[in-house]
Amino acid sequence: MSNLSKLRVHIVPLGFEIDRILLPAKQMKADKIWLVRHNDPGQDKAKIYSDAILKDLKKNKIQVEFAEADRNNVFNILKIVKEIFEQEKENDIYVNVSSGSKIQAIACMMACMIFKECNVTPYYAEPESYPSTQGRQQSAGLKSIRSLPKYEIQKPRQDLIDALKIIKSHDGKITKKEMALLAEEAKIITIGAKDENQSQARFASLDKNIIQPLQDQWKFIHVEKIGRNRWIKITQEGIDASEFLI
Repeated sequence: MSNLSKLRVHIVPLGFEIDRILLPAKQMKADKIWLVRHNDPGQDKAKIYSDAILKDLKKNKIQVEFAEADRNNVFNILKIVKEIFEQEKENDIYVNVSSGSKIQAIACMMACMIFKECNVTPYYAEPESYPSTQGRQQSAGLKSIRSLPKYEIQKPRQDLIDALKIIKSHDGKITKKEMALLAEEAKIITIGAKDENQSQARFASLDKNIIQPLQDQWKFIHVEKIGRNRWIKITQEGIDASEFLI
């Protein structure tokens, strides 16, 4: 896709703001906006603001899409923002980290840092004032738009993510023997030993290439011996990471 055909796509968490969403989008000539709203409409107190935003965006002929995430769950927001990145990967993506809650801002910034290979630019909209009147948006006007640095947060290799997906799909625990067979079948590990050494080579490859990094570097799993079997079990860190990596 050529630069001329790329869209300027903004990802914006919905909070108790109007100007911080509309003014940067219009100043930066957004073609499309993803509004990330709370996934429980009954608990979403931002609807009065979203109605005003939608009316203005429609008037300015800016395309609108909705995504839903739990505004209190960093990992759920990360997952949703990542999915938008993937869907809009051919376009220029801008992420507004100033329009929602602190948790939404943290999640959006983390997404920009973890999935740095996507063409994303986070920005912060500095308002002109902070009205104190109850029932009004939390800030007003637009003083400046600041691009934020995209320092990288490392993420696991794809083969480790694929392995974590296998473990999670087995209710978070699997025997080492079964994992070795499934990993070879999925081409997560490869072995070139002769037939009589297949089992030993399979375990050695699984240990070195999958278990050790997932356990020692990422803390996503731990291995426990129960009876004659060694079980690979997902940790809380692994559960949290799987929410947005898988």
